[in-house]
Amino acid sequence: MKLLPLNLLNDGGPLFMYTTLVALLICILLIIKTLLKGDKNEKSLKLIKSISLFALVWGFLGMMIGLIGAFDAISVSKGISHNVLATGLKIALLSPAFGAVTFLIARLGIIGLILREK
Repeated sequence: MKLLPLNLLNDGGPLFMYTTLVALLICILLIIKTLLKGDKNEKSLKLIKSISLFALVWGFLGMMIGLIGAFDAISVSKGISHNVLATGLKIALLSPAFGAVTFLIARLGIIGLILREK
């Protein structure tokens, strides 16, 4: 089973989803690097925290922009089916969900790094 299929990355808005994917990969690489080499001045920890928070906020920004566009389309249409509305809401929630997953993975990595040092 794939963690996040490519169609979900495209459905959630490529700009927001692929940017969040890059942030996740950077956080994972920084966590691995810090585990292997250490982090004397905590520069890597600060960078991981900043990147993970960026991913979370970026995801919610993607949701807001998507919902504004969806509500604009709904307001000019005469009628909309429940299926179209449900699909639109699902797509709007993909970006913040992926941002939250990225944030949580990075935070778990930070917790592991802090516990390893003590």
